[in-house]
Amino acid sequence: MRVLELGLGCYHALPRSGATKSDFLRHRSWTWTGIGIGPSHQDATKNDAMISPAAQTSDRISFGPFTLAAGERLLLLQGEPVNLGTRSFDILAALAARPNEIVSKKDLLAHVWPDVTVEEGSLRFHIANLRKALGDGKDGARYIATLTGRGYCFVAPVSRLDSQDGGQSEVAVSYPQANLPSRLTRMVGRTDDTVALSTQLAGMRFVTVVGTGGVGKTTVAVAVGHDLVEAFAGAVHFVDLGALSDPGLVATTVASMLGLSLQSDDPTSSLIAYLADKRILLILDTCEHVIDAAASLAARIFAAAPQAHLLATSREPLQVEGEYVYKLDPLACAPGDLELTASVAHSFPATQLFLERAAASGVRLDLPDADAAIVAGICRKLDGVPLAIELAAGRVASYGLQKTAELLDERLTLLWPGQRTATPRQKTLQATLDWSYGLLSELERHLLRRLAVFVGHFSIDAVLDVVTSATVDDALVFGAIDSLVAKSMVAARPAGATMRYRLLDTTRAYALQLDVDDAELESLAARHATHYLRWLEETGAGWPTLSSAVQRSLHLAGLANVRVALDWCFGPEGNTEVGVRLAAAAAPVFLSMSLLTECHRWTAQAVLALDDTTGGGLEEMHLQAALGVSLMFTRGGKDAARVALNRSLAIADRRGDALDQLQILGPLQMFHLRRGEFRSALHYAERCSVIAGSLQDSVSTTLAHSLMGISLHLSGELDRAQTALEAALRYGPRSDRTTTNYLGFDGRILAGAILARTLWLQGHPDRAVERARLTIKDADVLNHPLTLSIALVWAVSVFLWVGDPKSAEEYIERLFSRAEFHSLDPYLALGRGFKGELAIRRGNASSGVESLRSCLAELHAAPYELLTTPLNISFVQGLAGTGRPAEALSLLDETIRQVEASGDLCYMPELLRVKGSLVLAAPRPGADEEAELCLRRSLELSNRQGAQAWKLRTAIDLASLLAARGRHETARALLHPIFARFGEGLETADLQSAARLLATLN
Repeated sequence: MRVLELGLGCYHALPRSGATKSDFLRHRSWTWTGIGIGPSHQDATKNDAMISPAAQTSDRISFGPFTLAAGERLLLLQGEPVNLGTRSFDILAALAARPNEIVSKKDLLAHVWPDVTVEEGSLRFHIANLRKALGDGKDGARYIATLTGRGYCFVAPVSRLDSQDGGQSEVAVSYPQANLPSRLTRMVGRTDDTVALSTQLAGMRFVTVVGTGGVGKTTVAVAVGHDLVEAFAGAVHFVDLGALSDPGLVATTVASMLGLSLQSDDPTSSLIAYLADKRILLILDTCEHVIDAAASLAARIFAAAPQAHLLATSREPLQVEGEYVYKLDPLACAPGDLELTASVAHSFPATQLFLERAAASGVRLDLPDADAAIVAGICRKLDGVPLAIELAAGRVASYGLQKTAELLDERLTLLWPGQRTATPRQKTLQATLDWSYGLLSELERHLLRRLAVFVGHFSIDAVLDVVTSATVDDALVFGAIDSLVAKSMVAARPAGATMRYRLLDTTRAYALQLDVDDAELESLAARHATHYLRWLEETGAGWPTLSSAVQRSLHLAGLANVRVALDWCFGPEGNTEVGVRLAAAAAPVFLSMSLLTECHRWTAQAVLALDDTTGGGLEEMHLQAALGVSLMFTRGGKDAARVALNRSLAIADRRGDALDQLQILGPLQMFHLRRGEFRSALHYAERCSVIAGSLQDSVSTTLAHSLMGISLHLSGELDRAQTALEAALRYGPRSDRTTTNYLGFDGRILAGAILARTLWLQGHPDRAVERARLTIKDADVLNHPLTLSIALVWAVSVFLWVGDPKSAEEYIERLFSRAEFHSLDPYLALGRGFKGELAIRRGNASSGVESLRSCLAELHAAPYELLTTPLNISFVQGLAGTGRPAEALSLLDETIRQVEASGDLCYMPELLRVKGSLVLAAPRPGADEEAELCLRRSLELSNRQGAQAWKLRTAIDLASLLAARGRHETARALLHPIFARFGEGLETADLQSAARLLATLN
């Protein structure tokens, strides 16, 4: 036996060093004098005041997987001792002795360090160590909460354990006087809420949980009651006010739940007299329909019973002295713009609840990635409201997951039944909403019906424009909105300096079922469409300045309402004149958001609605341009896109507005590029440059330089291309505006992507890779899917050229995810083609050839010829690698003819080099001479273009041919000076090949 000081001024006998666990557990004669248990400490009396009576009747408590034996200074984790420092143990014991009560820092410092003065930093240090030892915060476990400026609180459920006659049996204390309903076996996504509420109740005494119907207020309140039952020694009483119809019975109902028989004519006063000296927790559930009586009673109890704690649940605050409101939000759902996998979906509590309730109904979902998106969509549709999610999950057993989602998309089914044991108001969503609707005033009901015209978020200005009438003025609307928000029928959230409102989808579906006069509905729809037309027209000048997703998000909150307005305008009872104007105003929004399919839908519908009086003007010009751009990016270079763009340009030329002309010439240039008409595209780029020079506008200049840069790059004029592309990047940052609202993508990103390719061709591989990665990073910041797809497409070629297949594959996968989600079919085909090229480079030529064959067929059919030449080169190499040299040579000759005709001459040196290799491999007379001729023509053209990268590749092949003839010195004299010009990228594939060949030539 050895003697140690445990830090509180007393000596305790501990087992000898090396004692076993059995010795440790058997040694029961120690005295713990740290927090008032045992008489041997001089401050025992003072410390007893800090410990509740229950803590003194038993020195063994359990929480989570732990058992705390205070008298033995022992903490066990599932029977195994936990090594805690002396001070940390004292802190734990002091906090656990007062569960769910705030212990101030001053009290803890005085208790743990009674004879010395220490800084608060020491306390924080030991609290941190204690949390680490307990695993606080891991896997949802919560033990110690920090209340800033006030102290600490032990928030885990605690059970007292009795140990009789020194035995090991432990029995939890029960509290038969508590009348709590059973808590859920597992509550999803509400751990933080219950901890926060328990902590608030400890300090504030009176908290009201407020939220919409079905959000889980009662469930959370019951869980809090169970967590606090020990702290209140069982004096926790649940009072369900939902069954009351007479507000005068509130006090009597509370009294009866406490077991009181009140004979007085004033039951409230008698009840308060009874509670005056009681330490008790009252849970007043479902107060909204008797809110005045519940509020009055709660206020009087709070004022007259200083030890009574009140937890109320209501769809609106009680609004009395002493009340703190806790807003219970719906469960978090996976956002719609997130690329969902099953593992990501599982991290959201709404998904977890759906899967659990589906499993409870007999359907266990494995949830592959495709199904994860469906479940996430259902949860979003139901706004994360737990009751709605449970009801929908219960239908999966009958309809299946996909059909359940379809039914919700068609119409929210408010009559799906829930559990038989649920209260009547929660058996269906319809019943829940009937309950809430019944509590509204006539004005509030009238306004709610009118608010159903809005979808998603709306502003107070929109409300005043749309729902006011001769009998409902602005002042009444303000008051009714305020009340509907308070009653959780309308959700509100700040957006910058303003407030945004919305009806939950379930509430909107309910309101749409309410009887409204047809004439009133038509008037609402017309005013709604007119408001959002005016909103788009007023904000139109600001759209070009929205260069990031954060900037766009605040302006695009009304986009869902624009869609609804367009639907009505082009419907049987709509107004097509307003619809044409609305579609023209909305087109830049759809383009800026990469909503190309939607842009095509509405602009096509609006063009069809034009007549002799509405056609030929500014609106048709914008509609035709947007229609052409959306067709071009989603369906390739079809004639329909050409017709639309040419019609738009004709109107712009007739109007004579230079900016209009420029904004249409840009898409036309891209159209001809994508069709493989490179000389025509260069003509349009030159027209852009002339017009931009007259405008003196930085965005126009950026656009002109970008378009000229890509045309010059593809024609093989690399130095001029570099100058134009660098100018585009130099001008761009001075303006916040972008070209996305008419070109469909950001011109600066295109310039950066093409500059990366230009740099590689010029012999700067490291700079090319750096520029490619920077361009993708810039596109990521914009969060514009089409712009990012363009950056990825061009970057892939750079990484394939430098011999970095890993990076190429990474960017190909990112391209797939963006293009598929936004219906960018040509980019999907390109991605498959790049995959085929990778397969050939990795030795799987057969697979690569088939991928390229189908990809090229799809691109030719689109048509999308912008990158078919480099894909043809890979296809040729794959054919040669699979023993089909004649087919390869035939395709190569055809590609050369196409390049000469169309004008993408930047690939000609590489085409000639590959032809030389094919000819050399052919077993026929004169092959060597013909191959050498091709290679020397490639060298000459590379020199003319300044394409040092193609020149190096050709020099390697020609030097190898010369070396094979025994002309080593000539081969070295050819290759070495070309290799020596490269001052970077020595680890890239081509330069490594050159270095190896030079080593053999030496």
